[in-house]
Amino acid sequence: MVRARAVHLDSVNKDGTGLGLAIDNKTLPEVDVSYFWSKNLALELVLTVPQKQTVSAAGAVIGHLKHLPPALLLQYHFDAPGFKPYVGAGLNYTRFSQVNLPKGVDIERNSWGPAFQVGVDIPLQKNLYLNLDVKKVYIRTDVSAGGVTLGAFKIDPVLVGVGLGWRF
Repeated sequence: MVRARAVHLDSVNKDGTGLGLAIDNKTLPEVDVSYFWSKNLALELVLTVPQKQTVSAAGAVIGHLKHLPPALLLQYHFDAPGFKPYVGAGLNYTRFSQVNLPKGVDIERNSWGPAFQVGVDIPLQKNLYLNLDVKKVYIRTDVSAGGVTLGAFKIDPVLVGVGLGWRF
């Protein structure tokens, strides 16, 4: 199955540095490919393009960065009449790049964390589905200034998506 979605990223923005760090919320494109091992079990690879985010501290813009957050999830699809709900759990890897912050301020470039998902595929036509999906992804990075770690910045977004799926 292949799905294309519009996804709204809503960041939790938990800042352990004391600087009041936050990134902006945004809507972005997402594509996933699911391979069904059986009628109910699937492995889903979630993909997007690198996302440019505005970084602020205490409400003032201090820079920008890009992040690429693919995820791999094991899903269980339930048998239900007229629609196909599913749950998933897996691993997210986020790569931060093009980090443009004030001189001397930096972040850890790699983040690994769990990802969880609930969704439903609603048949529209043969092999065509309306898809609704909610994911919770755990993304964190250490923030440093002058080579000294200030603390962790947790983005930990909730992603709410709607799109179309094609089952082959």
